[in-house]
Amino acid sequence: MALLVPRRYAHAVTGLLDRLRDGVVLGAEGYLFELERRGYLKSGPYVPEVVLDQPEAVAELHREFVRAGADVMVAFTYYGHEEKLRAVGRAGDVEALNRQALRLAREAAAEGDALVAGNICNTWAYDPADPEGSGDRVRGMYRDQVRWAAEEGADFILSETNDYVGEALIGLEVIRDHGLPAVVTFASSEDATIDDHSFEDACKRLEDAGADVVGLNCSRGPATLLPLLERVRAAVSCPVAAQPVPYRTTPEQPTFQSLRDPGGGRAFPIALDPFTCTRFEMADFATAARDLGVGYIGICCGGAPHHVRAMAEALGRTVSASRYSPDLSLHPILGDVATTAGRYGSWRDG
Repeated sequence: MALLVPRRYAHAVTGLLDRLRDGVVLGAEGYLFELERRGYLKSGPYVPEVVLDQPEAVAELHREFVRAGADVMVAFTYYGHEEKLRAVGRAGDVEALNRQALRLAREAAAEGDALVAGNICNTWAYDPADPEGSGDRVRGMYRDQVRWAAEEGADFILSETNDYVGEALIGLEVIRDHGLPAVVTFASSEDATIDDHSFEDACKRLEDAGADVVGLNCSRGPATLLPLLERVRAAVSCPVAAQPVPYRTTPEQPTFQSLRDPGGGRAFPIALDPFTCTRFEMADFATAARDLGVGYIGICCGGAPHHVRAMAEALGRTVSASRYSPDLSLHPILGDVATTAGRYGSWRDG
């Protein structure tokens, strides 16, 4: 396979913090939901068994994100910790899964001069009523995952979907013990962390503890994440990360878990299709977040390569997949309209 021409950087050794000083770093996630849609992962447990069972499916999705312009390949180890693997009877596979996921990410990253991120996440094992006992258990899981990531050549660690400041601090401690840059983001499922810290306070605490990048991910779509990001950006001096879900959340239904269909039925997690953001909405989010001063911009559960390509192009980039970006002037029905009204013309506006 021919290597893709690097989009921005002269060589792959440029680190995360150097790239952030140079401009926006574009991340890409959504592996859980996208691989479930493709039939490789079970909704409910959302354990990334596909890494071992169908690694070619993971490799292909990585490659599509690289072609779409992602600057980071995140190893698909979300929920790849002992707690979740035990739930599906595969606790003995935890090391093999993590190492395989990191190698798949590294191989894809090399095709586009992207960075490789190891990934840790909420464990469902942390108990604020027993921070020491449960913390030791969480610390052990994180130590394994971060050590494997370091040994497999990860450029930094993304610790995401944190519900508790206490658990996030444990993850950061382990990352710093291994000498890797840390990006730490909090889940935005409620109006504060479960241990009752505002998001701006939570992010400030992690910055003060040594996190290189702090921010928010998951749960909220662009419309309801941006106001929180503005508060976080004002509270910290380090780079800020933002990875919303690509769904049309509202002040009345601010998270994708709270979205309801017209009949009142729950849309989350497998009936979200009517709420999915268009590529244009995600492109608008990318530029709005950049203008707010966010440096690490990505996408979370539900994200797909066409979203990432639109975000990259909105940020002024031409990527490998831009060769196939829409040109509706060539459409047999819409061509005249698109030619008269601009690239997308009245087709987008209705």
